[in-house]
Amino acid sequence: MLYLRNHLLPLLRAASPLFSPIHHHCRGACLLSASAAAPFSLEDYLVAACGLSPAQARKAFERASRDARKPFVAAASNPDAVLALLSSAGLSRADIAAVVAADPLILRSCVNKIGPRLLALRDRVGLSAPQISRFLLVGSRALRSGDVVPNLDFLISSFGSLEPVLAVMKGNTSILERDLDRVIKPNVAQLRQRGLSAREIAQMCFYCPWLIGFQPERVKDFLLRAEDLGVSSRSPMFKHMVPAMARTNKEKNAATLEFLKTSLGCSQSEAAFAVSKMPGILGISNECLLPKIQFLINEVGLEPQDILHRPSLLTYSLEKRLVPRYCVMKILLAKGLTKSNFITLAQVGEKKFRSKFIDHHKDSVSGLAHAYATASAGLVPSGV
Repeated sequence: MLYLRNHLLPLLRAASPLFSPIHHHCRGACLLSASAAAPFSLEDYLVAACGLSPAQARKAFERASRDARKPFVAAASNPDAVLALLSSAGLSRADIAAVVAADPLILRSCVNKIGPRLLALRDRVGLSAPQISRFLLVGSRALRSGDVVPNLDFLISSFGSLEPVLAVMKGNTSILERDLDRVIKPNVAQLRQRGLSAREIAQMCFYCPWLIGFQPERVKDFLLRAEDLGVSSRSPMFKHMVPAMARTNKEKNAATLEFLKTSLGCSQSEAAFAVSKMPGILGISNECLLPKIQFLINEVGLEPQDILHRPSLLTYSLEKRLVPRYCVMKILLAKGLTKSNFITLAQVGEKKFRSKFIDHHKDSVSGLAHAYATASAGLVPSGV
């Protein structure tokens, strides 16, 4: 309580002028509403006091209604205190509006509880006001739940900076609520023991935001299964393979390898090599893989070895990428306008593909763009 009295209350007083023009109006309105026994309106408050548009306020209200376990019932004095607290932490009016829009339930928080937690982001973790604002956009719910400083401080030191932590939090905010000593630290230690750098650990957790939140025994299993497939921790693909292991189980991996062996007529080691180059294959069902393999071999004319050496082909959409681009290639080949093979056309990015293979030939091949759009819509253009 002494910390709160000496640090928080002076900041709240100092911050109050920022909101005073709006707050005088709001407080006057609250007095009138109190005399008329009108209930507190969160939507109206979000517009009048927080600067949200009516559409933003409606969306925030709906979000609060979904997330709240009980109806939002409050007097304007408590949200006023929360706004003053956010201002005292250095957030601008625009920052505060963004935070409240992302998590309107923060207005219902007890200032005595979240106040010390918020100030600790600055005083203990060392975050600047802009960093606190960016943190709250994804982490305010965790802040409302408890002290996030120990987990946040450790993750920043493990990932190298705040930004990769925020990127992981977008996919898994509960990482700040996991047991630090029994779960997070042992998992990070396992990754470091494999020789992974802070940047590589951050990338791995970005691909699989819940990775270091699993029980350490499971993470150990993910690492061992990745290595069993021939991907060492020194390989650039290791940071992709481990998240793939986290999304699948040993039985699914074995079934996928067996399927590749049967459908491509390759050995176990060749199938494992293809998977090591493109771990995302493990997350694709056999029912989805089979039509792609049949199309690439029977229609396009590729050899199984072509697919094994370019396994990314199996990750592309058959209907939206492979078939439409094959249609374009056939048209250009028939007119002698390209010497590019299908693998090149399939792998190039969409923007470059359109520029090089469609827009570049729009004057010499009428209807090419239409043919591509038609094929992308699931229809085979006439004459193809």
